[in-house]
Amino acid sequence: MLYLVDKPNGQIVAEVAKLDDDAKVVLIKDGVYLDPATMTGKVYVMEDDVELRGLKERLAGKAEPIDYPQLVELIIKNKVANFA
Repeated sequence: MLYLVDKPNGQIVAEVAKLDDDAKVVLIKDGVYLDPATMTGKVYVMEDDVELRGLKERLAGKAEPIDYPQLVELIIKNKVANFA
């Protein structure tokens, strides 16, 4: 499942994703402030949100940056749980 996560729901998603062997987490908006290491599964961050908040260096190598077309592709290919 694909989890779209904003900061206020980060802890909830971290717990729910632990139960999902195929978890994919996308940190969006202020969700990019969350520590990707607390998430289970593949973790992505929205490039625009990372750059806007000046977090590129802090998140380098911790999560895969994606753009909007890549996000749309993930949404089309996966079931989605929206926590944003």
